Amino acid sequence: MCGIVGIAAKSYVNQELYDALTVLQHRGQDAAGIVTCEGTRFYLRKDNGLVRDVFRTRHMQRLVGNMGIGHVRYPTAGSSSSAEAQPFYVNSPYGITLAHNGNLTNVDEIKEELFKSDLRHINTNSDSEVLLNVFAHELYKQQKLKPMADDIFNAVERVHQRCRGGYAVISMILGHGIVGFRDANGIRPMVFGKRESDAGTEYMIASESVALDSQGYTLIRDVAPGEAVYIDANGDLHTRQCSDKAALTPCIFEYVYFARPDSKMDGSSVYKSRLKMGEKLAEKILRERPDHDIDVVIPIPDTSRTSALQLANRLGVKFREGFIKNRYIGRTFIMPGQVERKKSVKQKLNAIDLEFMGKNVLLVDDSIVRGTTCSQIIEMAREAGAAKVYFCSAAPEVRYPNVYGIDMPSANELIANGRTCNEICDLIGADWMVFQDLEDLVDSVREGVDTEFDGFECSVFNSVYVTGDIDNQYLARIEKARNDSAKQGPEGADNAIIDLHNDE
Repeated sequence: MCGIVGIAAKSYVNQELYDALTVLQHRGQDAAGIVTCEGTRFYLRKDNGLVRDVFRTRHMQRLVGNMGIGHVRYPTAGSSSSAEAQPFYVNSPYGITLAHNGNLTNVDEIKEELFKSDLRHINTNSDSEVLLNVFAHELYKQQKLKPMADDIFNAVERVHQRCRGGYAVISMILGHGIVGFRDANGIRPMVFGKRESDAGTEYMIASESVALDSQGYTLIRDVAPGEAVYIDANGDLHTRQCSDKAALTPCIFEYVYFARPDSKMDGSSVYKSRLKMGEKLAEKILRERPDHDIDVVIPIPDTSRTSALQLANRLGVKFREGFIKNRYIGRTFIMPGQVERKKSVKQKLNAIDLEFMGKNVLLVDDSIVRGTTCSQIIEMAREAGAAKVYFCSAAPEVRYPNVYGIDMPSANELIANGRTCNEICDLIGADWMVFQDLEDLVDSVREGVDTEFDGFECSVFNSVYVTGDIDNQYLARIEKARNDSAKQGPEGADNAIIDLHNDE
């Protein structure tokens, strides 16, 4: 899962790109990168680390130009080497740079095509570089010295024909403009907006609407599944549907965990969706345990807070903040190895004994993946004096791996895989627990929204992969790639600012 942003403005965009990436930092903490364009040159800075650590004043001063794209990364399959940091770049045709959120499911097949038919070399293990080379090759085939909007849309159409999986892409073509496009199922999110300045209309494309809000851009709408949005060098906006197989089936885990609550995705408020999740979870608890003895509802910071508050209101039980979070520790789900995850839990959270002492506590989390974090948190609650510890999840049981850009571990690492709710409860050490029903989760996102969803990508809960090309052999391959030992690769070398058209 990654965050991407592109800006076509009338003044330098380096600071706005930086600020937008900090707003999208929750989508990836592994690496960050920005590339800008001025005249006939790209200027690039990328490296491992948080946005605030990757970019110093000397880097920002070199990132000149009124057009640029940015990326924050967290690793999917493979190592977290800085060689995988984005954006990526190719020099033919024109000079193209690209940032990508998602995962291609036919990447091995495309790599072979690129090498044997397109005569292109892939230098990393990133499918983002593969996507870039497919797009570049298809643009090259348009055989235009100066590509027009239709030429770019034709190239995107061919990308959709060749590439399968979930992807949202922002690419910048040197001297010509910025293009954003989204996979034909709309699995990965993308929005675009505009802002009026004295010099004219400026545009931003981003993963989430909150990035637009932070920089004073007005949301126009979501990029539709299979659609491409192009802002040319004159600042004119062009859009076209580039896939004849488009269907809106976004990843429902965006609403559960990844997106910020102040974002809107495909017309649905993430905040309202999480309120509904809490409400429906409370109704399930009332059905299954009408005589519950819950004294207090406590969220596990931060994503579950919205759901937990509504759940407490519906149950008529006190809502309290029982854990204080260290804001300088990253999200444990995103951390690349199990050792780091285990080590970080008690560094990240500390219990307030007053809220636990002698009470029957209901802990609320957004989801349970490996179960390592929640079992340690339950232990912390008991150490703080809780009489009983109950546990509920705003999402259903995560039983299957994700293949569209979320680094869900292999099935045998998922605590819910092959286990009942009672067995999971015993493993994590709760007195009882409740999971959200999938139907209620889907309804939480749908309710009160005008958007006509064709469905949702819910494969981690029901093993139904919407692209229809995932089999057991594919899952076995990604399981091998995603084992934690594979993620402990060597750190890449430091990447200095690069002027891609200059040897300075």
